[in-house]
Amino acid sequence: GFKETAFLYAVSSAALTHSLARACSAGRMERCTCDDSPGLENRKAWQWGVCGDNLKYSTKFLKKFLGQKRIGKDLRAKVDIHNTNVGIKAVKNGLKTTCKCHGVSGSCAVRTCWKQLSPFHEIGRLLKLRYDDAVKVFSTTNDAVGHSELAGPHRHGHSGKQPALPRPTDLVYVEDSPSFCRPSKYSLGTAGRTCSREGNCDSMCCGRGYNTQSRLVTFSCHCQVQWCCYVECQQCMQEEVVYSCKQ
Repeated sequence: GFKETAFLYAVSSAALTHSLARACSAGRMERCTCDDSPGLENRKAWQWGVCGDNLKYSTKFLKKFLGQKRIGKDLRAKVDIHNTNVGIKAVKNGLKTTCKCHGVSGSCAVRTCWKQLSPFHEIGRLLKLRYDDAVKVFSTTNDAVGHSELAGPHRHGHSGKQPALPRPTDLVYVEDSPSFCRPSKYSLGTAGRTCSREGNCDSMCCGRGYNTQSRLVTFSCHCQVQWCCYVECQQCMQEEVVYSCKQ
């Protein structure tokens, strides 16, 4: 029930939703094709060789695959489903209408529009921000409807005696995260982990510092296709510097 688990559920559901929608529009799926949202002239788009990403199909497929109609009553199940939906919503929010002009000398006498998803790294960056601001929640009973729901701490500007409900875009968790720096039942620790000196050694090594090691690496090089029919390569060596976290 950690915030890291929340991010894992969200980014996994986002990746599945994004990949399926793109697979539909790329013709890699037998059961779906281009987006068929009302209000867009998709058939004209197909004639011009473009195809909208089918988010409608991918979202429906994912929710059926995850069995969201059978929502568990326990707190952890509600949290997992909430975070899964945050990932799906992040993909939906990145859906844009893209248009292409057709006409003499590039004029926009005729315009064709279709739906297109944002690149996945933009969605990942958004979910990372959600992870940084994740909300710790507990289960409370809504007296008005008589069933339990997720509740978090009071937000600034929130009035009333009832705890504040998490927003649909909030990642939520139920347990404070342990330290992942040292070995435990949740983590192998980071001792010996390779890292990037310019990127993440300071954070991954938890302030313990890192070792620098130089080693020779063998790899295939100068490869050529020989008739018929195999590839012949030479073996080359190069020196590589490796950084790893201290104990």
